[in-house]
Amino acid sequence: MRTSYKISLLVVVTLLAMIAVFVQGPIAERTAYHNFCDGRTVFGVANFANVISNAIFLVVGIRGLILLQRSGVSAGIRAIYFSLFAGIVLTGFGSAYYHLSPNNGTLVFDRLPMTMVFMSLLAAIISEFISPAAGKVLLVPLLLTGIASVLWWHSEGDLRLYILVQYYPMLLIPVILLLFSGSASDRSWHQLAGVFGWYLVAKVFDLLDCPVWSALGFVSGHTLKHLAAGLATGYLVRMFRIKYSPNKKARERTPF
Repeated sequence: MRTSYKISLLVVVTLLAMIAVFVQGPIAERTAYHNFCDGRTVFGVANFANVISNAIFLVVGIRGLILLQRSGVSAGIRAIYFSLFAGIVLTGFGSAYYHLSPNNGTLVFDRLPMTMVFMSLLAAIISEFISPAAGKVLLVPLLLTGIASVLWWHSEGDLRLYILVQYYPMLLIPVILLLFSGSASDRSWHQLAGVFGWYLVAKVFDLLDCPVWSALGFVSGHTLKHLAAGLATGYLVRMFRIKYSPNKKARERTPF
């Protein structure tokens, strides 16, 4: 298929996703969204397990930033992956802050950095599989769209744009891989399978917050969601390390 046809197909997928979301009326946050089953206070920290489990994002994000600093990637690729790994670190801080006192105000600090991760990942995939120049050019508009989605939800109570920002990359990225992954030796898509797999596990744990807590009694589904989502971001770091790390032995020795 010619490249122009592939780009046209991506545009069609984008338009269909936007139509599917915005034909709905305004989507409000669930009233019970902030009610988590594990509310234990440990060492004076409220909701301790849901707060401390965010440490996985700090470990993964900092690891990514260290690898980025040691790499010799171009300025465009560096900007994209800096935004991605910084977003993971900030997600750790933002989610921990939110879980100390869950409410719509603190949730802003959780969701803003997550949009950095979603949008930076999309820019990275565009750069890797379609065009480095396109990924670089689209990074800032994508990040601004992510920020706008959170601010719109917070001011208007409408989740539609945020839903698009969170789930649209999960729709578009597989389409990009199917259309543009022309090299069988390119292992990026293997790592992305890990990203998508653990992200799906995280979503399942999130839905089963209270059932997991009732069944196990020592850990909730939401805490396990953080750990699964952290593993998903770890595969993003692994994807970068395999492709750009100058040290082949280091790539083979460490998981992330």
